[in-house]
Amino acid sequence: MDDRNTKSGDDDNLKDLSPSNRRGAITEAVMATGTVRIEELSDRFAVSRMTIHRDIEALKERGVLRRTRGTVTAVASSLFEASLEYRSRQQLAEKASIAACAAELVQPGDAVILDDSTTGLSIANRLVKCQPLTVISNFERVLNLLKTKPPIKLISTGGEYSQLCDAYIGTVTLNTLRNLAADIYFMSAAAIVGDVCYHPEQDIVLVKQAMLRAARKKILVVDHSKFARRSLHAIASIQNLDMVIVDSNIDSQDVQRLRQTGVEVRLTDT
Repeated sequence: MDDRNTKSGDDDNLKDLSPSNRRGAITEAVMATGTVRIEELSDRFAVSRMTIHRDIEALKERGVLRRTRGTVTAVASSLFEASLEYRSRQQLAEKASIAACAAELVQPGDAVILDDSTTGLSIANRLVKCQPLTVISNFERVLNLLKTKPPIKLISTGGEYSQLCDAYIGTVTLNTLRNLAADIYFMSAAAIVGDVCYHPEQDIVLVKQAMLRAARKKILVVDHSKFARRSLHAIASIQNLDMVIVDSNIDSQDVQRLRQTGVEVRLTDT
């Protein structure tokens, strides 16, 4: 088959889409490459730049995409976390291996805290085999996944719902965590700089810190890509954690820095 004919057919399918379907297609296009120029989107979907700008603004308000100087991006920065939809597509093999290792640390009867991370969602999928269990989370996707598993006792933190991260934040969330005592917290982070875990959203940082205080054992679960990123707000020093689980694609120098903190480091195969 002629690739040019296939490409032309694909472009024709993008024309005359409804606004909702076009925005979904725009999201897919940006997620696939990370960054796309606005002019390119206008040409691709055969609509005016004004229409594309309206679409992008709608997606921006939903926390799906971000716009910077003529481009649209789904990549995290030091000030912004990437959209949940984008993160859920990244490092899938690494997250699966980390989740398998994490689930082995859970014993029946444990109370486990999971935060609003896609790695935590992978862990939640594995916890079904660890019943009976109590799972505490502020992440709506974890709550929806496990609410149909009766042997698992599910505790929602409640609080102010954030569409950006599909999770609960704020005073109610913090008060709930203040009154709980769990066995394990599997903590995520957007970036690791030196021996400190970071996240771009201060409200999320406060929730993670409350989860740390509520758990007896504190385990960082991150893939290797987090060691090449920067972020704004400090969550905690790695030396105050009990363990780090990371995939084996991590740079050897990063492994050395982790071990110098005295924390136990487990590398997973992908």
